[in-house]
Amino acid sequence: MTRGGFLNTLSGRFLLLTVAFVMLAEVLIFLPSIARFRADYLMQRLEKAQIASLALLATDQSIAPDLEAELLDNAGVFNVVLRRDEVRQLVLSSPIPSEITETFDLRLSGPWELIRDALLVMGEPANHVIRVIGNPVQQAGSLIEVTMETGPLRQAMLDYGIRILVLSALISAVTAVLLFISVQTMIVGPIRRVVRHMQAYAAAPEDARRVIVPSAGVTELRVAEETLQSLQRQLTGALKQKERLAQLGGAVAKISHDLRNILTTAQLFADRIEGSADPAVARAAPKLVGSITRAVNLCESTLAFGKAEEPPPRLDRFAIRPLLEDVAEGEGLSAEGEISCLIDASPGLIFRADPEQLIRVVDNLVRNARQAIEVSGKGGTIELSAGEDEIAWWLRVGDTGPGLPTKAREHLFEAFQGNARKGGTGLGLVIAAELVRGHGGSLELTRSDEEGTEFLIRLPKQLQEIS
Repeated sequence: MTRGGFLNTLSGRFLLLTVAFVMLAEVLIFLPSIARFRADYLMQRLEKAQIASLALLATDQSIAPDLEAELLDNAGVFNVVLRRDEVRQLVLSSPIPSEITETFDLRLSGPWELIRDALLVMGEPANHVIRVIGNPVQQAGSLIEVTMETGPLRQAMLDYGIRILVLSALISAVTAVLLFISVQTMIVGPIRRVVRHMQAYAAAPEDARRVIVPSAGVTELRVAEETLQSLQRQLTGALKQKERLAQLGGAVAKISHDLRNILTTAQLFADRIEGSADPAVARAAPKLVGSITRAVNLCESTLAFGKAEEPPPRLDRFAIRPLLEDVAEGEGLSAEGEISCLIDASPGLIFRADPEQLIRVVDNLVRNARQAIEVSGKGGTIELSAGEDEIAWWLRVGDTGPGLPTKAREHLFEAFQGNARKGGTGLGLVIAAELVRGHGGSLELTRSDEEGTEFLIRLPKQLQEIS
């Protein structure tokens, strides 16, 4: 730990706060205590002076000078004045060594005045003579007044203050140590445990054994540990899924490379049969060539995808209805089949997009819809509709199938999670959504219930500018 590093830790900061609050507690304890001690000291002098005065009054005010001096010395005062029956009387007296510098009336002093006067006495090392006024005890008169020196009072206050400081410092130190140990045990210790778990997990996030097991007794720390556990589990799962995708991408890239070579050969033969004299072959040849061309493009795109480099869309203007018809025909769908396909798109409706990527997106959605209807064992309808508004082109793909399962809807666009049929990988919708996002658009599930499922594709007309 570097110099001064401890003070930057939670333990160091708490220790500083503890010391600061202990010092504040010392002040809050010391000031009222020393003020009360001074007030009690002065009251004792008044009581002793009153007792000495009563001794004199009991002898018909006849007392020897030596005894009077002894009574005043025992009371710690120079003279005593009593007010009885509205008469002010000097009962005991002796020479005053200096002038009276200040008068204190204990009858009128509040807490703040007592604290202020105590601080003034302790801060003045010189010895002065003061007058103190108070109420006699046992209603022995209406007022008692004495003169005395401040030196003995100050020394007594210093001795008492030192004792208070030592005692309060000892109590505060024990309290601070106990608080520090408690915080270390209940808060800092569990936090350090969480930090150690985070460091160990960061070293090998793929190891599920390093996921933290909540054990804190403090509610807030327990919630933090449970949240961290959830995040670690999600991250571990995501890393494992990423690893599987990387392995799959490598395998698919190899397969696509070989398949592209095979399809290229098939494309050469398809080009030759375009000139066939057979009308049926002549009509089918362009569609065969188009399908093989798309397959070759798909292989090339897959090779790029395996490198995590999906090519950007090549935007072009084209009529959307022929594209939808090609997809339906490629899936073997017609308007009269057991699984019928209805297309609602104006022949003059023009989209601006990458036709190869868009046909992959629509083909994926149509294939999923057809498979969902086939699984239900009943006939059904797939509806393809397209249109536009002021800001975007839209395309809907709906079906009358049984709807998506709950798990599939929750993880619809997550690889290996959103598959709606047994044996599926869930990659189709992930790739489709990525291709649509590449256009700056969105692919979303707008409806899925027992009456069917509907997806909506939106492609913006204006490209967003990045400033």
